Amino acid sequence: MKTLPVLGCLVVVSTLVLAASPALSPDQQIAAALSPAPPEVRETATVLGHSADGGVKTIRQGSGDLICLADNPGDDRFHVACYHKDLEPFMARGRQLRAQDVSRDEVQRIREEEIEAGKLVIPPGPTALYSLSGPADSYDPATGKVTGANRVFVVYIPYATEETTGLSPKPMTDGAPWIMSAGKPWAHIMVVQSAESQPEPRSNAPDSEPNGLQ
Repeated sequence: MKTLPVLGCLVVVSTLVLAASPALSPDQQIAAALSPAPPEVRETATVLGHSADGGVKTIRQGSGDLICLADNPGDDRFHVACYHKDLEPFMARGRQLRAQDVSRDEVQRIREEEIEAGKLVIPPGPTALYSLSGPADSYDPATGKVTGANRVFVVYIPYATEETTGLSPKPMTDGAPWIMSAGKPWAHIMVVQSAESQPEPRSNAPDSEPNGLQ
């Protein structure tokens, strides 16, 4: 009689194991990591993956200006990001501190202190970041497509403010740019496209520049 609950648990566990999604191959990890980046720079981007000890490792060395961080299989969400290689010291320091269970506010305080002391370098000029975030099953390895994820575009401009950019501290409408962390070393312009509002991604650069410059 006492064996029945145990057998029931074994059935449940077996079912869960069978239902679990297979781990992504290295090529699939790379493809998913590159998905936020503009198509024309994906081929030359360096890709970082997550190691078993919680750190990151290079799974593809590139020759271009972007570094792309693969999704962390230990998370309950899908998140990939690509950013300019000059941001890597800033990003790596954040990962290092978070791995030590340092709170978000404390991570920011430490990094700001280290930047001001010259111990941590952040690029002095504008640098870009692209990311996709959504449910854990957002990436389909069979098709290589990401669905149901929010797309974020970021341009870091150290110490930028509302006055120096003319941007609002919050978006006027969905998809409009705004400035975050104004006045900080990691001040940045944000543009968020929700999963529902994203247009089809272009395959290459437009033939001409938009006629909107004054």
